[in-house]
Amino acid sequence: MASAPEDPVLERYFKGHKAAITSVDFSPNGKQLATGSWDTFLMLWSFKPQARAFRYVGHKDVVTSVQFSPLGNLLASASRDRTVRLWIPDKRGKSSEFKAHTAPVRSVDFSADGQFLATASEDKSIKVWNMHRQRFLYSLYRHTHWVRCAKFSPDGRLIVSCSEDKTIKIWDTTNKQCVNNFSDFVGFANFVDFNPNGTCIASAGSDHTVKIWDIRVNKLLQHYQVHSGGVNCVSFHPSGNYLITASSDGTLKILDLLEGRLIYTLQGHTGPVFTVSFSKGGELFTSGGADAQVLLWRTNFDELNCKDVIKRNLKRLHFDSPPHLLDIYPRTPHPHEGKTETVQATETTVRTLPDKSEETCGCFLNPSLMSSECSPAASKKRTEDMSDLPSESQRSIPLAVTDALEHIMEQLNVLTQTVSILEQRLTLTEDKLKDCLENQQRLFSAIQPQS
Repeated sequence: MASAPEDPVLERYFKGHKAAITSVDFSPNGKQLATGSWDTFLMLWSFKPQARAFRYVGHKDVVTSVQFSPLGNLLASASRDRTVRLWIPDKRGKSSEFKAHTAPVRSVDFSADGQFLATASEDKSIKVWNMHRQRFLYSLYRHTHWVRCAKFSPDGRLIVSCSEDKTIKIWDTTNKQCVNNFSDFVGFANFVDFNPNGTCIASAGSDHTVKIWDIRVNKLLQHYQVHSGGVNCVSFHPSGNYLITASSDGTLKILDLLEGRLIYTLQGHTGPVFTVSFSKGGELFTSGGADAQVLLWRTNFDELNCKDVIKRNLKRLHFDSPPHLLDIYPRTPHPHEGKTETVQATETTVRTLPDKSEETCGCFLNPSLMSSECSPAASKKRTEDMSDLPSESQRSIPLAVTDALEHIMEQLNVLTQTVSILEQRLTLTEDKLKDCLENQQRLFSAIQPQS
């Protein structure tokens, strides 16, 4: 039985990568799709029927993240080869390389105005780069383990990052300091991102959970336990009302954030799903996983006019007041162990399996050409458990404690800056000492023949 018009539908899938898909991103105009893979390549797909894909070669190890710039004139990629590349997304695919970090780079993210790029790495740092001059600006150090992801807020004033140290940190891009810290005792976040208006963040947990936090009041708003495997990626619908999740349990799930419930489970991949992303207008979304296939889905359940989205985002960026840093204090960890509330959720499962006998090529493959065995199956209903908010008593923090913590943070920041200055001076001293030794060696070599 065919899906109802309001249900998501698998429109196309494309093959071309030879290993797992790690990252996907739509171009701003919605006409192209960029993908990164364990096969070390990027691929650029056009949505024109039967159009060939461009394969970009340059990275020497797994490509971990790809993203278009806001204007679509650049494509950034991160890799386990410790570099970040900026590509011109055309058939030539010319690129420039940043030797960005001292360990594998896990994510790249452009600011909404396209002026800056944030990179996150297993060297425990986040780095911010100026795109106009294509040069390094500053580093953010506070994580104590690998940083998995870093994202700008829509207004560019904040960066959110998640790490295997089991914390999510929020940074102020003006004073380059950590202004908030969310922590959990179980698992770590694989991925984190802001909602479209910048008031909340969503985290994808290795402990199978999805959490929504309000950064203005430091509250865990929603806690979903709908997956049976680690959650690898999330993507907000441009309306901010829906969130799609990708998991190692092989499914995509769509959450209705207004009603706080699971509404769809999509089963199109074989094996873990590593990445998912809505298009800029929300009418499409795409997913990729261990099966090396990229699936393109039509949203259907809440289409939003792309112009309305752009108009609202521009209003948000230029006129509305964004979350102020004073809204984000206190700077304390938030271990949430609130009571669990069981909510009954109606869920529709859409099961679509691509034809595995298709020949691998750089073209779109249309599921309408598949056999009837691969058509969407009938819907089924299931109840899911979701834990709700922690109790109010767990959130209240005395003002005196807040002030004391702020003072400690300021002292730590001064200490960090002092260490940074000492490191720079030590480097200069080492350089001068090296020059002296080289001069001494030259003098000794010159005197020796004379004697």
